Amino acid sequence: MVAEKYIDGDLWVEIDLDLCTAEGECVDVCPEDCYEIIEGKANAENIGTCIECAACDGVCPNDAILNHCSW
Repeated sequence: MVAEKYIDGDLWVEIDLDLCTAEGECVDVCPEDCYEIIEGKANAENIGTCIECAACDGVCPNDAILNHCSW
């Protein structure tokens, strides 16, 4: 598994780059623009803007996103 982990305080998101096919559901559902597609993979560099709404939880059709919020 090749994964990228994005951390801001207690929040973190890990994206399995092997599973990510850049479908964009994470980008579309996030109200705070935490996610973007860069070079054909999801990216969560903006994790600091997360409001912990959990909209992204389970939205990836390939289960490439693992997130941990304080909820």
